[in-house]
Amino acid sequence: MSDLAELIDSLERTFPHAVTRTANLGELTTYRVGGSAAALIRVVDNETLDRMLAIVGGSEIPMLMVGRGSNLLVSDNGVALLAVQLGEFFTTVTVEGSSVVAGGAAKLPVVARTTVQHGLTGFEWAVGVPGSVGGAVRMNAGGHGAEMVDSVVAVDVVDFRTGHRTIRSAAELDFGYRRSNLASHELVVGCQLGLAADSDGQGRERIADIVRWRREHQPGGQNAGSVFANPDGDSAGRLIDQAGGRGMRIGSAEVSTKHANFIQVDDGGSADDVVELMIRIWELVRDVHLVDLRPETRLVGFDPSRFPWVS
Repeated sequence: MSDLAELIDSLERTFPHAVTRTANLGELTTYRVGGSAAALIRVVDNETLDRMLAIVGGSEIPMLMVGRGSNLLVSDNGVALLAVQLGEFFTTVTVEGSSVVAGGAAKLPVVARTTVQHGLTGFEWAVGVPGSVGGAVRMNAGGHGAEMVDSVVAVDVVDFRTGHRTIRSAAELDFGYRRSNLASHELVVGCQLGLAADSDGQGRERIADIVRWRREHQPGGQNAGSVFANPDGDSAGRLIDQAGGRGMRIGSAEVSTKHANFIQVDDGGSADDVVELMIRIWELVRDVHLVDLRPETRLVGFDPSRFPWVS
């Protein structure tokens, strides 16, 4: 079944309480701006996932996997695709020895605190990242000198294009700096982490230090964390700041005065303002430092020909 409208009709008949048509995706992001998807389906359990896979599997309709929206910006004009979001069932975290299995929808801060409570170390960095495990795997999220690739052992992935659900090793995901090879039609259902014993017992203190550092150095409000990835041996925030970008504003979007690699959006703001500001920042850094920054933010529904970073 390849037609989007026909497929949404079929999903709505099968899951009448799980499908939302013309679903506002902006509300599901930490920017709190942006347009709608043709439909959103919330996957409440494995049975729903299996039945959905039987309907969608093998199709080539455009899809978007939505986690906690902490790294996502959707065009104000909306997008003609099916959005998929995991429900509460997929937030569980279980610990056996040094092995941690977390659902794709599990919150990173919850996973971080749970691992410390079980006497493990290596995942404390995630306490300050407001995303989900699935999204963190997809972009190889990280911070404070660590990233997902350091801990991931295996990942439970559903491929809606092939209709298969498989377990993939970390090596199969081809992790790089803030990237993996997961496609837009692939959903991270769960993840196994391998951690070490917290021999010095300082996990709780490390958690507290990270939370304190982030409060002191990063802004709150409507933002999606770091906008651009750090280039080799440097900091995107430093480059933007030194180029004069701190406090720059376009419409409802402003470069944070607390951290220059964050963009904050006014209530009722515009996703297009954020993109225009990203473009202006990229051009500024290119002109001043001769450095081409790479966005971390996942941009959906925009014309890529607008982006100077697309070669």
